[in-house]
Amino acid sequence: MVSTRNERRAFKCDPFMSVSILSHKWRLALLGISLVSVSFAHLFLSNTAWDWATLGSPERWQHHAFILWEFRLPRWLLAMTVGAGLAVAGVALQALFRNPLAEPGLVGVASSSAFGAVSIMVLGAWWWQEVSWWQIGGAAFVFGLLMTGFIYRLATRHGQTDVALMLLAGVAINALMGAGTQLLLSVADLVQLRSVTFWLMGSLANHGWTPVLAVSGVMVLATLGLWRLVQHMNAFVLGDNIARSMGYPSQGFKAQVMILSALMVSSAVALVGVIGFVGLVVPHLVRLWVGVDHRLVLPLSAIGGALLLVSADWLARTLLYPLELPIGLLMALVGAPFFLIMLLKQRGRWQT
Repeated sequence: MVSTRNERRAFKCDPFMSVSILSHKWRLALLGISLVSVSFAHLFLSNTAWDWATLGSPERWQHHAFILWEFRLPRWLLAMTVGAGLAVAGVALQALFRNPLAEPGLVGVASSSAFGAVSIMVLGAWWWQEVSWWQIGGAAFVFGLLMTGFIYRLATRHGQTDVALMLLAGVAINALMGAGTQLLLSVADLVQLRSVTFWLMGSLANHGWTPVLAVSGVMVLATLGLWRLVQHMNAFVLGDNIARSMGYPSQGFKAQVMILSALMVSSAVALVGVIGFVGLVVPHLVRLWVGVDHRLVLPLSAIGGALLLVSADWLARTLLYPLELPIGLLMALVGAPFFLIMLLKQRGRWQT
């Protein structure tokens, strides 16, 4: 017991695992300043920007204040928390699977949540005249958690969870849920087909304070829960056996990462649809910037994810005004080529 405690203490102080967060305060400051600047643009700069010359008029002031409070502030908060949550979930899943390509969309959580939401949107008309946001969100949330529990249970035997089997099961569930979603789309009418298609492409628009605060609360609590596991992540990337020899309970770590990641991803999908590449690109960029220490990777990824999604939502709203691009579509159009270029640069570095 003493040797294990000493190993864990030495691991926490190991200079190879990177220095403290304070020595990277300039990186935190740079991301923070960038996030504040983009947030200002998101709230106040657009094709329907504030008319500063007429704000002296009480009527104009009330009009702008209403737009800010009812539309832009909830949208900004949702972009902040969803972006941070997806990036943090990506960090945790990549540490769990010891694979930089692991992300929420790969292990079946996002597709399962999407299938649950689409099921209510298409089949709910048989029981209800109008399907509300909480029914769609609840179905996505519950179905994402159920499938996550099924994947985890499938990969667990004799009290031990096989990470590779869990990843393969996630890929299979991902394909199955995608096929189920396509089947539902084939039986939907034209109105349902249009609404489901746009929902699947992702959007942060037209959400009130109640659902935004609910999703934001889940994101914050789950992020704090994963922050408690950063030392486990640092140990687990060295191998399951090494982490256990150092006194870190790998089985509990796997369960917590899967549950908390599923909470974050299913909550996001329930409200804004499927948004890809945030949980894949942001953690990878942060690791290239600061190294592999999760004490740095996790908080910087949270800020980076918020920065990326706030920027993307602002562009989606302003690029083709008065039309608005689906944010999931914009993330795919920008994120996929960017990630390929980044991989090619990394490959050239390996060859040299």
